[in-house]
Amino acid sequence: MGRHIYSKRLGTVEPVFGNLESNKGLKRFTLRGKEKVNAQWLLYCMVHNIEKIATQGQVMH
Repeated sequence: MGRHIYSKRLGTVEPVFGNLESNKGLKRFTLRGKEKVNAQWLLYCMVHNIEKIATQGQVMH
């Protein structure tokens, strides 16, 4: 059961962090403070999602 759950994680979560780290250069946050770091994180996530929509098209629910 654990392997099955972990294999799902590799397919969904890990590529996002890999993309942000290697392609976007997010190895560490450049701001200090919880609110500023959260804002920076949300900006990186927004860029990731916009690029995903631009390259793959909008996913229908």
